[in-house]
Amino acid sequence: MRVMDGLQAFPMLVLALAVIAVLGPDLVNAIIAITIVNIPGFVRLVRGQVLVVRQMDHVQAARCLGAPDWRIIAYHIWPKVIGHVIVYASLRASAALLTESSLAFLGLGAQPPEPSWGQMLSTSMQHWDAWWMSLFPGIAIFVAVLSLNFLGDGLRDSLDVRIQS
Repeated sequence: MRVMDGLQAFPMLVLALAVIAVLGPDLVNAIIAITIVNIPGFVRLVRGQVLVVRQMDHVQAARCLGAPDWRIIAYHIWPKVIGHVIVYASLRASAALLTESSLAFLGLGAQPPEPSWGQMLSTSMQHWDAWWMSLFPGIAIFVAVLSLNFLGDGLRDSLDVRIQS
């Protein structure tokens, strides 16, 4: 957990830029950088949820009945944790999209034969008289991020048992 805390101490884009600087500019390396940036949040979420769920009565009862650890994890702990992971993943997808677009805008993400909205925005900066070249990729990024956030909110509402009555 100390390594994860250390990774979370860096701002997301700065850490992604450092990983890209080490690995080189490429779409695969941008995906690796975005993954490295997002892993600490998932690790902390899963650890926190497991620490809460393992203290629940049904898990303690299974342990007292002699259930092996793998069975307790598979049937009692993981089903309670996976909903939180799915919601968090859908909410982090929008940040990952923005990070990829930022890296591509700086020329460190997808390289020219591969399409990227950030790369389209970067290219459009050279053509100030063609306003639509930057408008439509910007709108596409905005709509995609907004849609992913709405998806995450909807998943949270549908998977959270405290909200359901």
